[in-house]
Amino acid sequence: MELRSLPKVELHLHLDCSLSYEAVSRLAPEVSREEYDRDYVAPARCTGLPDFLIRAAKGFQLMQSETSLEVVTEDLFRQLDADGIIYAEIRFAPLLHLGQGVPVERVVEAVDRTMERMISKTGIEARLILCTLRHFTEAQSMATVKLVEEFRGSRVVALDIAGDEAGFPLDAHIGAYRYARERGLFRTAHAGEGLGPESVWETLRLLAPERIGHGTRCIEDSELVNHLQREQIHLEMCPSSNVQIVPSLRDWAEHPIDRLYRAGLHLNVNTDSRMLTPTTLTREYETLRAVFGWGTEEFLRTNLMAIEAAFVEDAVKEKLRGAVTGAYALA
Repeated sequence: MELRSLPKVELHLHLDCSLSYEAVSRLAPEVSREEYDRDYVAPARCTGLPDFLIRAAKGFQLMQSETSLEVVTEDLFRQLDADGIIYAEIRFAPLLHLGQGVPVERVVEAVDRTMERMISKTGIEARLILCTLRHFTEAQSMATVKLVEEFRGSRVVALDIAGDEAGFPLDAHIGAYRYARERGLFRTAHAGEGLGPESVWETLRLLAPERIGHGTRCIEDSELVNHLQREQIHLEMCPSSNVQIVPSLRDWAEHPIDRLYRAGLHLNVNTDSRMLTPTTLTREYETLRAVFGWGTEEFLRTNLMAIEAAFVEDAVKEKLRGAVTGAYALA
């Protein structure tokens, strides 16, 4: 089974953490390949999530103008096209891109506009998720969710919270998630990456997201696993990134994705970031095949689960299901 050409769905992908060397070279020609590999790509083994996130600033610092936002968005679509992606949900935190005085609405418009153009050019369907961050204030979180509402009807579809899970509580973000729920906005939230299952429980209780970003350490709590399975709360799993970040995962063989899949949880496979974690979805699939023996059945099922959990209208889901099932039947 040739994995690169198989149609794939990706739900968890950070725009500002996925700059290729080619994109960085356009925005900062003085950066050598050696510097890119050293300063933009995170170590194969980080001490934890904060160590991993230090490098994230290298990406968004280059994305402070409308032109640079367009360059990075175009670059990511080229990466997705080469990786066999047919649908992607791309996320970023607009409030991190105000350093040159561009109004936040124009930040979102620049990415949305470029996505629209690249969707037409590549045929890849895509939507945009706006992130608040753990260290943001309540006002910043509310500003982010109101951008999601303002851009309803564009490619913007949902709210996310990312950042240092262990370093900052959720208190400042409860209001933003309540605002999103009351207005029928889609919601996902990072949890169970920088902390254990108690963080996933807290996130579900306080924020009530429809999906969980990562959720890796939920495997440590059988009651939580049962709850996620029973409620069919989708996990956006990112194996290579998790092995890079979570100290308790010594290698790929210890990642819980296969056990969670066999337990009947609703999940899919994602890259997380293609710069901090230099991977592709094809490479994730290849490793899942080598380590856990995954094949057509597992890849088909997790892509169909991703489509079901996607923050997109039913007509698009039906089209995506047809493309995936047809291609995997031939495989």
